Parts: sequence; C-alpha cells; structure tokens
Amino acid sequence: MKTFLPPLLTAALSLPFAAMAEQAVTSDWDAIVKEAEGQTVYFNAWGGSPQINQYLRWADKELQQQYDVRLVHVKVNDIAETVNRLVAEKAAGKHSGGSVDLVWVNGENFKSLKHNDLLWGPFVDTLPSWQFIDKSLPVDVDFTEPTEGLEAPWGVGQLVFIYDTDTLASPPNSFAELLTYAKSQPGRISYPQPPEFHGSSFLKAALLELSGNDAALYQPVDAAKFDQITAPLWHYLDQLHPLTWQQGARFPTSSGETKQLLNDGQIDLAITFNPNDALAGVANGTLPASVDTFAFEQGALSNIHFLAIPWNSDHSAGAQVVVDFLLSPEAQTRKANADIWGDPAVVATEFLTGESQGFALFPSLPEPHPSWQTALEKEWQERYGSK
Repeated sequence: MKTFLPPLLTAALSLPFAAMAEQAVTSDWDAIVKEAEGQTVYFNAWGGSPQINQYLRWADKELQQQYDVRLVHVKVNDIAETVNRLVAEKAAGKHSGGSVDLVWVNGENFKSLKHNDLLWGPFVDTLPSWQFIDKSLPVDVDFTEPTEGLEAPWGVGQLVFIYDTDTLASPPNSFAELLTYAKSQPGRISYPQPPEFHGSSFLKAALLELSGNDAALYQPVDAAKFDQITAPLWHYLDQLHPLTWQQGARFPTSSGETKQLLNDGQIDLAITFNPNDALAGVANGTLPASVDTFAFEQGALSNIHFLAIPWNSDHSAGAQVVVDFLLSPEAQTRKANADIWGDPAVVATEFLTGESQGFALFPSLPEPHPSWQTALEKEWQERYGSK
C-alpha cells in the first residue's frame, strides 16, 4: 500500500511535541485508510474529455490495488446539476446515504455548496499529500471565496487560446485585436455559449479588459452599478457576434467543439482552460502538430480547480483516501503529462518526475467574484440566448 508520509520515529517517549503531534495525525490517517477499505466513492465530475475519463479509470485501478477503494466516475455536463441535487437532498432531510461522495468543483458552485452547509470538513490539511502542495498557488481561495479547508486543490486552470501556426502567423493579442481580426476575417471566430464554463469565462475575461480591470469585479455584484460596468461588454459583443462563426445564430456547445472546428478548418481559434491542451491534442491525434497556445497580453484568467466531499456522504473516509491519492506526486505527475491529460499540477515541481514533461503557465489574471459569473450568464441569455 503506497502512502507519501514522512518517516516516523519509533521512540515516541523521547519525541518533541511537534513530532508527537505528527505521529498522532499519522495514526488518525491509518484509521481513515482502514475505514475506507471496501468503500465505493461516487465522484461527480465533468465527463466531456476522453483523456480525463481515461485518467480517472487509471486512478480507480490504482486505488483498488493500493487501498481496496473503488472510484466510480459519475459523468456530468455541469456541476451545477450536482449542486442542485445536494440542495434537494438537504431539503428532504437526507443527512446520510447521499448520492455523491466527491465532487469536482470551483467558483460559484463551491460558494453555493459552502454557504448552504453542504460540505464535509474541513479536511484538507490532515491529508498526508498536503505537504507536497505548492502553497505559492492560490490554493486557499476559490474565485475570491476562502476555501477554509472544505475543498482540496487538484489542478490549475488558465483561459487560453489554441491556433494553427500554419494558417495564422500572428494571433490577436487582446479582445480589442480579436474584434479587429473578426472584421477582417468574418466567420472565423467563436466561443462556447454561456452558461457553458468556457463561454462564461470568455465573458469574464473580456469584461476585465474592456472595463480596465474595474475593482468592482472583485466584489459582489452591485445591481445598481451592473449596467454601467457591463455596458462596454455588451457593446463589444453586439459588434462581434455578427462576425462570428454562424453569425451569432449558433455558438459552439463546448471547448471540445471549438477544438474540433479548429481542426476542421472552420474557425481560427479554439478556447480551453488548460494551457497544456494543445500538447495533449497533438499527442492524442485530435489536433495537428502545427498548433500552439497563447494568452492575451492582459494575462490568462486563472483559477485552481478543487475536490470537495458532500456533508451527507457515508463514504467520507474513502473520499479522503481518493483525494489524498489524486494529490500525490505519483498521480499529479501523471495528470501533468500531456500524453495523458496535461492538466498543470498543484504539487510543487520538486516532487514531480520527468514524466510530467514540464508545463509552463501564462501570467495570471485573477477570477472575479463568483456572483459576476451568474449575473453575466443571466444577462447574456436575455440579450443573445433566444436569437
């Protein structure tokens, strides 16, 4: 059975207090591992990537072999569906035997789970693998919302664009330049339709640039100022949409569709929240070797994605074992490998092996307050969703 724990000293009576405390934590973890044996952990996570799905199948095999814990990937299109289910379970008084043991979450969905008391914990800093996490990353805040140990960091996301260097020598460097490009090459630009995550992220990144990084975007939405702050965004989209693929009558349904459209030669830019996605696409044959990745000059909208345990899971021990394994250097190294997934690791680089192939992050642009995502999605739907 593999664990990534510091060596223990056996002469307990002679240990200083800190070492005795460490030994106590280790003893507790051993009890959690024992309790987890034979448990099945139902993990609600996005199911739209074959590479991610394959990675989770590998994790399931490793967990069964090492810990006798089974990981079942419950594929969902939008984690908001899972949040709504958990809200319904709490309203029905189902405080045990919940349908979800682990959830892949961040942003507004985490805020909803936290503020409705739907999370188990705190648990993060008791995980043995916590010692390997790169604490220089914003692992204790999620879209400005403090995590308070209720969710564990899993990977790094950055909103970036993929293009084919054979057909586009100099990609646009800002949203302003993107509009100029769309005017010169109509029908060659698009983005996923909100509330799809990448589409909503496109709106937030555009608003940050067009508003001059208004500080109000990092505070809860003020309804009295919403129209004024967002006016440049709607003016921009009113100009952009007639120039997009399908002239704004239809938008891609996902990041995956934008990559397919790029590969088919229908558009010139695909959008992704993984700076290694182009490498992964080349490795698995879904993108040509001539693709490259870039971010706009203002930086890439960046966040950490997390793992959380619902309050009514009967398998919290198994869920903790799963999370600890997914944060281990072994699992994080494999996840960062572009041939497998290419999701940047949250483990400090000195703990990764050469198999990760290394990864480079773009300059970071912090996420706005999560309330802006909900408000922008609602307004986008009212303005453009019915067309």
